[in-house]
Amino acid sequence: MTIRTPSPSEFVVIADVWEASVRATHHFLTGADIDELRPLVLNEYLALVDLRVRTGDDGEIQGFVGVADGKIEMLFVAPQWHGHGIGKALLQYAVTEMGATLVDVNEQNPAATGFYQRMGFSVFDWSPRDGQGRPFPLLHMRLAAPAQR
Repeated sequence: MTIRTPSPSEFVVIADVWEASVRATHHFLTGADIDELRPLVLNEYLALVDLRVRTGDDGEIQGFVGVADGKIEMLFVAPQWHGHGIGKALLQYAVTEMGATLVDVNEQNPAATGFYQRMGFSVFDWSPRDGQGRPFPLLHMRLAAPAQR
């Protein structure tokens, strides 16, 4: 298994992973919301972040993480790989190799909030709307400072 930088030719597959993951986890979004967001993810958002994919031995993209300015802007795992440590591996990579210490999580996604909390993040702020101005509140989370020895 490998974490690597993808080529732009893989963006369609990455957008497929995004869509499948969102449909499986973001139950507060409608199908129309997801259909509206997908072209933005594919044609704009993926190019705006420092992107890494996690692939299996067969080269299949199992999940991905995108970081910009120390913030995890996206972390998604294909539904068939949920519970296999892919998200944890991508998050640890983002923190240790990409310097990520911040993440925004949809308040209506308690599984994601719990995941980040288990990984050492805590809520420090709240916004009533998401990045597109929709009424989907965001929890702003940051990685707790490492313990001093």
